[in-house]
Amino acid sequence: EVGPGETRRQHTYAGHVWLLLDGRERPVAAFRARAGQGRFVLDAQTPAPAAASPRRRGRRDANADRSRRLGTTSPDGRWRVAIRDHNVVLVAAGDNATGDSTQVDREGQQEDDPVSESAVVDERILTTDGTAEAPYREPIWWAPDGKHFGLFQTRLGDKRQVTLVESSPRDQLQPKTILVDYAKPGDRIDHPRMHVFGIDGETHHVVDDEQAPNPYAIQDVSWQADSSAIRMLYNERGHQRLAVLSIDIAGGKTRAVIDERSETFIDYNGKRYLRFLDETDEAIWMSERSGWNHLWLIRQSTGEVIRPLTSGNYVVREVVEMDVASRTLVVAVGGYYPDQDPYHLHLLRVSLDGEPPLPLTAGDGHHTWEWSPSGEHLVVRYSRIDLPPVTEIRSPRTGERICVVERADAAALNRAVGHPPRRFVAKGRDGETDIHGMIVFPHDFDPDDDRRYPVLELIYAGPHSAHVPKAFGRHLELRKTADLGFIVVRIDGMGTSHRSKAFHDVCWKNLADAGFPDRIAWLRAAAEEFPQLDLSRVGIWGGSAGGQNALRALIDHGDFYRAAFADCGCHDNRMDKIWWNELWMGWPIGPHYEEQSNVTGVERVTGALMLAVGELDRNVDPASTLQVVDALIRADKDFDLLFIPGAGHGAGGSRYGERRRKAFFLHHLWGNPSPSASVGYNAE
Repeated sequence: EVGPGETRRQHTYAGHVWLLLDGRERPVAAFRARAGQGRFVLDAQTPAPAAASPRRRGRRDANADRSRRLGTTSPDGRWRVAIRDHNVVLVAAGDNATGDSTQVDREGQQEDDPVSESAVVDERILTTDGTAEAPYREPIWWAPDGKHFGLFQTRLGDKRQVTLVESSPRDQLQPKTILVDYAKPGDRIDHPRMHVFGIDGETHHVVDDEQAPNPYAIQDVSWQADSSAIRMLYNERGHQRLAVLSIDIAGGKTRAVIDERSETFIDYNGKRYLRFLDETDEAIWMSERSGWNHLWLIRQSTGEVIRPLTSGNYVVREVVEMDVASRTLVVAVGGYYPDQDPYHLHLLRVSLDGEPPLPLTAGDGHHTWEWSPSGEHLVVRYSRIDLPPVTEIRSPRTGERICVVERADAAALNRAVGHPPRRFVAKGRDGETDIHGMIVFPHDFDPDDDRRYPVLELIYAGPHSAHVPKAFGRHLELRKTADLGFIVVRIDGMGTSHRSKAFHDVCWKNLADAGFPDRIAWLRAAAEEFPQLDLSRVGIWGGSAGGQNALRALIDHGDFYRAAFADCGCHDNRMDKIWWNELWMGWPIGPHYEEQSNVTGVERVTGALMLAVGELDRNVDPASTLQVVDALIRADKDFDLLFIPGAGHGAGGSRYGERRRKAFFLHHLWGNPSPSASVGYNAE
């Protein structure tokens, strides 16, 4: 709670969106956290968050609303599904209830079954095999014609909980314990099975176990518009198979409409789009089967590929909108223009009928966009880290540029804070692949001066995205660190996303790699162009997966990196959250998990190390860092530990943590004799 004139500090990451509610839980304001922009002021002029535009329903709008039919009551209001004693009961409702049957037995009835104790209704008990260990559960998916419905019976898995200790609570003297539900790799998880029932009380179909033997998750459930089949997206554990399964109502047969398989992983979290077009027996599907992330048009009835909707050495990043009437999509892509940075976002209009994609943007930069209220104009802004924003109005039909609204001028900013960040590209480990990064120089850097600076790399090699900033900004965190006398870099090495499938696959069962061979090659190339980079004094820092990466630098590449600050790292992938780690490291848990654990590698640590962790981290189990501490002590290694009571994930990014990080690097890379007092809170 925040009162008038009060301030609340909240740790966040760039890109996270925060919603503020009033005392009645009504939306008051919303804001997106941005790198280098650390303050949000709420006052009388702050606009309330707007409802989402119908034009921006976007990538997860897998099916029309009419085919979802969620709810316990049938579309015609004649039947209601109740879950009682973990089993399925079909209850007549509305005018359909005759009142001729016996009173409903209320014993064991769940609270979500609203039948009154005095009600006399028609009912049909459809199952008796539901138990506390394998219950039938909502939600209910009704067919559009109201004659059938589907739901899951779920064999429950283990429910692991992590215990956190709040050592210094503000409201009492004694510590508190907090239990957090937290599944980890290898845990026994829930096993859902789709069941379909008819209101006739006779029809009962179950998904074929041969088609769905070991689900990690089943989602995006929908009915065909004619009620002839129920569909679901089946994600097999291990994330090497993603399939659209369909249960035919007439015969009960399960078939795979789409069956995507990979020898490595399918990035279901970041590269997934499914849209059914029942009227034309089509489906739009996102896949990397060609080696690049693209869209495909599939025939639903046969599963055959009608045509690829996009193709080439670029990637589809997002489906922005679909116009059903014109059978076109607007998609955001990266790498469309070979002479531009492959991470720059551009817009294409794509036809379902085989016409070539139409570029809607062309500027050499990273694009954002919004439609005019009428939808007749497209307002686009593009920028780079070294190019201030350019705002244009373009035609969303032809891609024609109508006018340039504004070209921002960064001259005053550059005079105040120094050189803009520098884009730099070099070849990676294979000598062929371009590796992209950025360099931030101190404000007083003189390219003609031969003064040499230690180098600091901010690392985050999480495979779920790419992480080097592409848009124009102040980049204050990097600038402030550079102004202490460092040259600061960020690099996207192999194993990160938004490039080819082969580029991404480097991370498969190989998170310890973290793109280090590419990073080191890039830094050596940068030092050739800018000899002011002193590669005998290289430090590295990061948080979360970046914390894991930073420590790994000292384990595997201690001959190159001299010092590391590792914040809240997921140092052993068996200790971290299940979805992220099984996606990249695979399932079942093999010996590679232990081999790549930072805990088992600490004996190879060379150089200076500082670990940071918050005791209330709900994202990465704090024990992951503390197990590293234990291993370091057993190995008789010197290190620093910054343990922050009451702090959560990203504790090392707090004001105190940042001061300690900067002082740590000044001490070990500049030789500052007083690491605890080198940097003040307000150091610029």
